[in-house]
Amino acid sequence: MDTLKVFHTTIRKETRGNGHTIDLTSELQAAVRESGIQNGTVTLFVIGSTAGLTTMEFEPGLVSDLQRAFEAIAPTGASYAHEARWGDDNGHAHVRASLLGPSLTIPVVQGQATLGTWQQVVLIDFDTRPRQRQVVIQMMGQ
Repeated sequence: MDTLKVFHTTIRKETRGNGHTIDLTSELQAAVRESGIQNGTVTLFVIGSTAGLTTMEFEPGLVSDLQRAFEAIAPTGASYAHEARWGDDNGHAHVRASLLGPSLTIPVVQGQATLGTWQQVVLIDFDTRPRQRQVVIQMMGQ
């Protein structure tokens, strides 16, 4: 009987903010290989309330399309109660990150994160300034 393994690592990224989108797929797959887990799940979680994670086809056209969609949903120049309360300028970043969400869970099958041919894991930093982001990766499986 195989025992359950748990593996943990962190990806650190310097971001530019303002919708900076970074492909994490190769680092995720490397972490899966390093874990030795053949079958299980991997969870990714970005620390912070102004960034999010998703999967997408990581190409400039779709990155631009997604940025336009977020601008339509939570415009940069709109009035936000968060900004009025704290005197800052990133209310839209908090709203966008809340809508996208901070985490992903992906099946691990035969030692690989199960992603489609055109599906990459991306970090999107919505804040209004450069940041140091940490994406925690935790895998469980056999």
